[in-house]
Amino acid sequence: MATGDKIGVEIFEFKNAEQRENNFEYWKSGVFHFCVQDPDVEGLAAKIVENGGKQRMPIREYYPGEKPYRMVYCEDPFGNIVEIYSHSYELTYSAGAYQDKLSAA
Repeated sequence: MATGDKIGVEIFEFKNAEQRENNFEYWKSGVFHFCVQDPDVEGLAAKIVENGGKQRMPIREYYPGEKPYRMVYCEDPFGNIVEIYSHSYELTYSAGAYQDKLSAA
């Protein structure tokens, strides 16, 4: 796959991959996770669960009551970890995102 700004993304599936029991030992697999952005974090997490995946943590709100930035880790039915962000990584972690917290300190 390629993005509009010519960034390439490759995803591999190995024939001899082991399906592990119910664990979350991300350091024992090849790729830890990949991340997608969807403003409906809850809805996408629910779809993953409805289709045989797992939600691996409660949805995290970065600035409860202040900004709608949320994220969650899920696992697809094949054991791949999927991170879902409501907003872009750059926006969530930019200096401006923390400005309200810094000025209050």
